[in-house]
Amino acid sequence: MAPEHHIPRETAHKLARRTLFGFIVTFMLARICVFLIMAQLMPNMYFFMHGTHVHHLNYGIFLLAVVCGYSVFRRPVGRAAEITALFYGVAMGLTFDEFGMWLHLGGSYWQRASVDAVIVVAALFGLVAFARSLRRFEKRHFWSCLILVMLLFGFGFVLNLAGNRLGDDMGPTLQTLEEASSP
Repeated sequence: MAPEHHIPRETAHKLARRTLFGFIVTFMLARICVFLIMAQLMPNMYFFMHGTHVHHLNYGIFLLAVVCGYSVFRRPVGRAAEITALFYGVAMGLTFDEFGMWLHLGGSYWQRASVDAVIVVAALFGLVAFARSLRRFEKRHFWSCLILVMLLFGFGFVLNLAGNRLGDDMGPTLQTLEEASSP
């Protein structure tokens, strides 16, 4: 009988941290690149097929399909699982960056719904990545958890107000850039 190799099993927390990292970096890079392309400070890297702009959410959907298939059929462990988690975050970042376009086909790239969706997904990844296991949740953690939830709701409220203000201030400028960069 062959000796059994001990392969360490990754925790969901560790893989979620890799996913969160890939997700946030991809979202930020996508937004920066789109802004720079629209402002003509970077070469136009948009892909057009027969005159139709192929949005990066499509790349994310295809990458999600590949990552999911690989995860189901290969069940990666070790370094392969970490890389898979990172690619999962990249795919989710590409897809949810244009979430507003799922809701309003043909709508503006700069829809508030996209940023809101990214915040919700990042919060969920962060919860899995950094939350204590429920089995170890003790009464003394209740007050800390309650304070954290109140702070998060307060932060969300302030972020919502700031986002609306920023949208009012920057929205027309971004709309002008988007219209100027359309073929």
